[in-house]
Amino acid sequence: MTGNRIAVVTGATRRGGIGSAICRALAESGIDIFFTHWNPYDAEMPWGADEDGPGALQREIAAMGVRCEEMQMDQSGPSAAAAILDEAGKRRGAPCILVNNAAVSTDTDVDTLDVASLDAHYAVNVRTMALLCVELGRRFQGKSGGRIINMTSGQSLGPMPGELAYAASKGAVEALTISLAPPLARRGITINAVNPGPTDSGWMNDEIRDVLRPKFAFGRIGEPMDAARLVRFLASDDAAWITGQIIHSEGGFERQ
Repeated sequence: MTGNRIAVVTGATRRGGIGSAICRALAESGIDIFFTHWNPYDAEMPWGADEDGPGALQREIAAMGVRCEEMQMDQSGPSAAAAILDEAGKRRGAPCILVNNAAVSTDTDVDTLDVASLDAHYAVNVRTMALLCVELGRRFQGKSGGRIINMTSGQSLGPMPGELAYAASKGAVEALTISLAPPLARRGITINAVNPGPTDSGWMNDEIRDVLRPKFAFGRIGEPMDAARLVRFLASDDAAWITGQIIHSEGGFERQ
């Protein structure tokens, strides 16, 4: 890839999250960043909102010597994908890298799964993700060097009975990644998905850490930069021959 590269990273709301780590990792490679965030979602979660997270991340990335812009966006709306790419193009120029990190994740089991929970997960995790992928493909002007990286969660490796809506939506992410690879390759774009495994990105408490830590072969829980380094590789020239892959980078995590 040559010239000024611009990456759109969705869901970089918390400073300790995977989205923010991806922004940092890409910026370290000299890539300009345009990231989205949506604090109201985190405010409803047990971990709470990082109110100054987006502003602090924007300042941090800009201090690394690349251009950085941020955008508050509720990605549950049907026009969210076009709005994100329109705004990114207006402020920074046409992006060549897309990282679909934003996601809705709430507990739903056989007793609680309903229309509202399915629709909430579908709107962000499937619809906007899918439309961002195809919209980038339609707008991409290069002959090569386009990169799409979707974040997934290993739901194909084992059951997730307490997260039915989430598992269904992330299963769609994997299926779409594989099916989009051939047509996007003809447009000069690779597309892959990354499953980072359980990652201590702000949602874990000490009890959860104590349960998960022994399951990791390396004796530690995954950290946001573990995922971010893989995303950075997939966005690089060295990954130009990799597409349509679901990469499980879980640090030897044992699911039994």
